[in-house]
Amino acid sequence: MNRDIQLLDVVALLKPAPEKGLQVGQVGAVVEILEPGVFEVEFCDKKGKTLALVTVKQADLLLLQYELEMA
Repeated sequence: MNRDIQLLDVVALLKPAPEKGLQVGQVGAVVEILEPGVFEVEFCDKKGKTLALVTVKQADLLLLQYELEMA
């Protein structure tokens, strides 16, 4: 499956954002679509406290999936 990232999708960072304390693989949720291919992503700790709210390009995100899809 190869679909566009949508609002509330769960994503992982492919590029670190050290100025925000974020590493490659950090998981977040898309909370706003700013323009095509540009998203506002919220990264939280295990208790749900926001660690960072970052503008990220689609090329720097991996869309995570939880369900199998038939080919």
